[in-house]
This record gives sequence, structure tokens and C-alpha cells, in this order.
Amino acid sequence: MSDQLPPIVVDARRLLPPEPMERTLEALDELKPGQEVLLMIPRQPAPLFDMLRNNGYAYTVESQPDGVFHIHIRHAAD
Repeated sequence: MSDQLPPIVVDARRLLPPEPMERTLEALDELKPGQEVLLMIPRQPAPLFDMLRNNGYAYTVESQPDGVFHIHIRHAAD
């Protein structure tokens, strides 16, 4: 779809906790309908997954060859 909004990218590959969670929550506050947040992080953030499920977000996880995880987050209704 050509009118799709670009993702909000949160590059947390070199950040220490709790900064990845804080930056992701800030990005979610900016999320528009149909848009997603792309979180790039070197581990699977289990506490974030619980928070997302409990607050109406859906996500998918893609493991990259370099060991980084790409977490795609969107409103569950989208």
C-alpha cells in the first residue's frame, strides 16, 4: 500500500535497560493507525511482550542473522 506510514524505528541495539523499554513506550505514544514501531534489540524483551499484550498491541518477532531481534509492534485492531 503506497499510502502506508513508515515505521517508527527504535534502535536499541546498544542501549542498556530500562532505556529500550522507555524509548519503545515513547514511540508507541506517537503511533498512528496503520503504523508500526520497529524495535531492533539484541534480546527478546519478555517484560515488554507482557505489557504489549495487556495494553492492546500486537507484535511479531523476526530473528536476524546477526542475532538482533526485530520486533514489529502495532495496535491490535490494525
